[in-house]
Amino acid sequence: MKRRAIEWVLVALLAGNLAVGTRMLVGQGHGQGAPQAEDLLGDGYSYMRLLADVMVTVQQHYVDEVKTRDKDLIYGALKGMLSALDPHSQFMEPDLFEEMKEDAEGRFGGIGISIHKPGQTEWVSIITAMEGTPGDRAGLRGGDKIIKIDGRATQAMSMEEVLKGLRGDPGTEVDLTVLKGVTGKMDEVHIVRDFITIQSVKDSRMLEEEIGGGDKVGYIRVLNFNEQTGEEFEKALAKLEAEGMQALVIDLRRNPGGLLDAAARVAGKFIPPGEVIVSTIGRGDQQGTVIRSVAERKRFDYPVAVLVNGASASGAEIVAGALKDLRRAIIVGETTFGKGSVQSVLKNFDGSGVRLTTAKYYTPSNRTIHEVGVEPNVPASMEPEVAAALARHRLQAAIDGGGRMEPEGVSDVQLRRAVDALRAVRIYNRRVMPEVMARTAAR
Repeated sequence: MKRRAIEWVLVALLAGNLAVGTRMLVGQGHGQGAPQAEDLLGDGYSYMRLLADVMVTVQQHYVDEVKTRDKDLIYGALKGMLSALDPHSQFMEPDLFEEMKEDAEGRFGGIGISIHKPGQTEWVSIITAMEGTPGDRAGLRGGDKIIKIDGRATQAMSMEEVLKGLRGDPGTEVDLTVLKGVTGKMDEVHIVRDFITIQSVKDSRMLEEEIGGGDKVGYIRVLNFNEQTGEEFEKALAKLEAEGMQALVIDLRRNPGGLLDAAARVAGKFIPPGEVIVSTIGRGDQQGTVIRSVAERKRFDYPVAVLVNGASASGAEIVAGALKDLRRAIIVGETTFGKGSVQSVLKNFDGSGVRLTTAKYYTPSNRTIHEVGVEPNVPASMEPEVAAALARHRLQAAIDGGGRMEPEGVSDVQLRRAVDALRAVRIYNRRVMPEVMARTAAR
């Protein structure tokens, strides 16, 4: 009877789109006139029977009875189902679902790293360590692999287990075994968790003359895209424009992405109303969307350069891809990470949630980002040691409330290449464009 009851509940869930039928099926059995599960579900019914059989077998024979509650087994099955699809799809228990919502708001407890688990049996890769967080201060960098969390191999952990292992209340501790991407050496890293409050937009300033030359070149660094990004970015732009900015550098290096709408809003500040910023294509028409630039104040009167590297992902790639395709900005740096899939988050009746990959991003010219990334217009690489030195310097400068963009003896090659490109555009606009416009008017 136990197996039969579980079987019918699972059948009802699978046929959930037949809302009335679901209520009829549960507990109704095979009485005269009752719909047969085989008729409703076809081959799926056989596998529902298999799942029910296995659940009952586990509940009857598994050595640790406390682990065999219906909820625990169903949750376990759902976790396995979602994680088997791709590295970004996930079943979240209620507490993890709440933490995910805190992430979007820009405040949560943990060590402050963005991670990627390519497959169920692979190690956890670090995309980036958010600036100023415990993970950043501990020396974690994009390209490092987390081999163990508190002595447990991440190769055998689900994504949910990894996230639970890394997150926690401020003041609690976690020990990581890390394979360093640069040196290939194994390090033991001890980290004390803290509140991760992410200021999305940082370092809004005019570049010093040593870097900017005779031009007034503004600089804005965007660390991620959350609910505050649009407002923070607008304030930074207004401040620089009031100071007479003639060109702008947007730094998206080590930006792991975030909210799609926030990224589109930043790109939209430089794109004419109605132009496509990004489109998504999913399995069906209902999962395909087009996001266009909306009517708001536009910035067309100065050139823009965008800095990216291999740790620029998701929302950062949307901004770079849109501005590149629409020829509104020069992309400088390295090919981006290539995380171009869309995850939709759905809340379940019990407070749990499902993060499901439902589509892929495409740039305005209909190019995919996923596993390809965005290639820069002006390639410029940087040695990892130099990038680390610059990151440490800028973190300290932020703490001190100012300071130079570059530490003594270290040059930000990518930033300087961006400034060179902007200077070339300004020279072209001053010298060539008036002649072109005059010739065009004379025709």
